[in-house]
Amino acid sequence: MSRSPLMDLAFGYMSAQMIHVAAETGLADALADGPRTSEDLAKATGTHAPSLHRLLLGLVTLGAVEQKERDLFALTAEGQRLRSDAPDSIRALILLFCGPEVWRTWGDMAETVRTGEYAWKRVTGRTSFEYFESDPALSATFNEAMAEHTRAVAPGIIEAHDFSRYGTVADLGGGDGTLLAAILRAHRGPRGLLFDLPAGLAAAPGTLDDLASRVEIVAGDFFESVPEDADAYVLKSVLHDWSDEKAAAILRNVREAMRQDARLVILEQVLPEMVTPETAGIVRNDLNMLVSTGGRERTEAGFRDLLDAAGFTGVSFTGPLPPSAYHVIEAVPAS
Repeated sequence: MSRSPLMDLAFGYMSAQMIHVAAETGLADALADGPRTSEDLAKATGTHAPSLHRLLLGLVTLGAVEQKERDLFALTAEGQRLRSDAPDSIRALILLFCGPEVWRTWGDMAETVRTGEYAWKRVTGRTSFEYFESDPALSATFNEAMAEHTRAVAPGIIEAHDFSRYGTVADLGGGDGTLLAAILRAHRGPRGLLFDLPAGLAAAPGTLDDLASRVEIVAGDFFESVPEDADAYVLKSVLHDWSDEKAAAILRNVREAMRQDARLVILEQVLPEMVTPETAGIVRNDLNMLVSTGGRERTEAGFRDLLDAAGFTGVSFTGPLPPSAYHVIEAVPAS
């Protein structure tokens, strides 16, 4: 009998936790200056040397670490991305998505499928954003994880959409300002407005320090209101966090704040009507929304219906854009 490839997928949680422990213990940072023994690394990371040696062997099989000698280990090129100071770091993403809260949430998926109620609130007693706001350390990890992802996708977005035509770009739910900073550094003309909850904005002054004269940072809640008079209103990876009802409420508040000549720019993945193994990434994201926030990824038709209900017209789609298949979805206020 041949081994089922589903077995490798089922045991994928083991690999995920191996990578998570490497990120959590700062193992890659400890290897930043070159090869070290497990004993040296155990002292640097506060771990048990014999157990760490066994983990290092596992990381060798995953391609994150290279075994130079029997007990001498170095980072591979891919392993470098687990360093906290790497420009293309994925450490915070690993800490967030393999951390205990998300881990327990996915572990409760069966109940979500049975009931339709998303697991995060059932597991933690709060919505995901309420939970982040109550835990400054986890909130910082979430914000940095979102910034890591944004740094990867921002170049493709900026190449696909001409932000230079706007006088003021408002990034709603923009977190630490990574996307807005990339837009303003690419184009000298526009000014920026960054809008988010106070917890989301915690790191924004540092991110936007060199752009301070061109940026206004505003704390607020887009379920209550949105700043007025921007030329472009950007929502990146915001609507997928919410149900259709709540996403429509956000969009109606944006519509209320917009001048008739302003433009809405949504940056999201678009779920195909028919999925294949090649679209696994967005399907996983959709399931993560199912269990973590009660939101969803949407099809093109789903976005059009949502925008129409919220008072927008002239909807267009550009994409998918590398490396994560984002689309630029543009719309204008209906008359």
